[in-house]
Amino acid sequence: MCPPERELELSPETMRRMIDAAAERVVDHLSGLAEQPAIDVEGGAELSRVLAEEPPESATSYDELLDLLFERVIPKTYNTAGPGYLAYIPGGGLYHAAVADFIADAVNRYVGVWLPSPGLVQLEVNVVRWFCRMVGYPEEALGFLTTGGSLANWTGLVTARRERLPEQFLDGTIYAGDQVHHAVVKSAVLAGFPAANVRLVPSDELFRVRLGPLRKAIREDRAAGKTPFLVVGSAGTTNTGAVDDLEALADLAAAENLWFHIDAAYGGFFALTERGRERLQGLERADSLVLDPHKGMFLPYGTGCLLVRDGAALHRTHHIVADYMPQFQADPDLVDFCEISPELSRDWRGLRVWLPLKMHGLGVFRAALDEKLDLTEWACSELEKLDGIEIVARPQLSVVAFRLAPRGLDREATNRLNRDFLERINARRRVFLTATTIDGRFILRICVLSFRTHRERMEQGLDDIRAARGEALKGID
Repeated sequence: MCPPERELELSPETMRRMIDAAAERVVDHLSGLAEQPAIDVEGGAELSRVLAEEPPESATSYDELLDLLFERVIPKTYNTAGPGYLAYIPGGGLYHAAVADFIADAVNRYVGVWLPSPGLVQLEVNVVRWFCRMVGYPEEALGFLTTGGSLANWTGLVTARRERLPEQFLDGTIYAGDQVHHAVVKSAVLAGFPAANVRLVPSDELFRVRLGPLRKAIREDRAAGKTPFLVVGSAGTTNTGAVDDLEALADLAAAENLWFHIDAAYGGFFALTERGRERLQGLERADSLVLDPHKGMFLPYGTGCLLVRDGAALHRTHHIVADYMPQFQADPDLVDFCEISPELSRDWRGLRVWLPLKMHGLGVFRAALDEKLDLTEWACSELEKLDGIEIVARPQLSVVAFRLAPRGLDREATNRLNRDFLERINARRRVFLTATTIDGRFILRICVLSFRTHRERMEQGLDDIRAARGEALKGID
């Protein structure tokens, strides 16, 4: 019998058996995604209460734990990996990336500093520099992978603060459209600014930030003794997929001497496509920008990215000296991630991006993104054929926003009708849609961004929308 102090050192046979058993469950699960409901969280509260427990002192068999996960826990979720997930901003979860994470976690190498893992760090640096080239950044640009857009936005804002403001920075003011992701406001607060220092500027009929009110807000803040220093553009909002006029914002930022940050977490990777590049003109002029590979590159959740046009700004922001740290290299071609980001200890998250990109090349991702643009345009055209449907926001990327708006109903009654409409669509469980509220209107959204979503699932979704529309309208007759 293995002594307790050595029990964590598994035998080769045990390790292979664990991997084989897990792989069988995962492959079966993924192979059946199309038949699984798009959403199933009924009884979730009861499940959570049953699962709550004290720390275990005794062992539980591995097979029993796999049963728990795949038979009881995983099924009671939003099926974010499935083809019918058209809610929020989908994340794909490429299987290649799961294999990459297994490799990265198993070899467990340290990548916060270049010296302990030169090759591993370089593969991740390659990924970042590929992204820089993709958005049109110059050679001196640099960045790093984060756990998502929220942390990337926060680090971008902190970098802007340290580059443009003195140590006493509370007079600094930040500007964004009223459709900007809430992570920008949260980032400002976590970076030490009062929430009131964030000016949310009204948007136009296409839900893009209006430049006139933006200029007025900057002018008034300067007159009041404030220090405008940062303007944020959105390259694909969550509500409607809107893309701000990035060229005009870049011109304004240059004229006003503001740091220009773009939240392109959702939309940035559409720059791989011809249509996307056209709609995202100005992306390359940002001082910093956020991308989420777990959105537009279909990777697992927990994969974000911050890019900065002047890579040296990241070093100026994050460089801290400690006696116990090793000597960092000075070669400009090599990178110590702890010197350009907040993390010292970090996982080797670059492999999950590098492996699928190397296996397939960018062309496959480009084709998938083009398909999503096509599917969203098709969905919008089908919705327009339905009496009583109002298109609130036509697709600028892969989001279309709509609602039922029959004549004769006031706003409150129309909102109730659309809540019922949404529930009826989702109750069929072939697709899962979410909603938002804009100017007091309850609005449904379709967001197409999963690599598993194709025309046949979109046709099923439109069938469900048509049926739910008929049922909902009967309820108000």
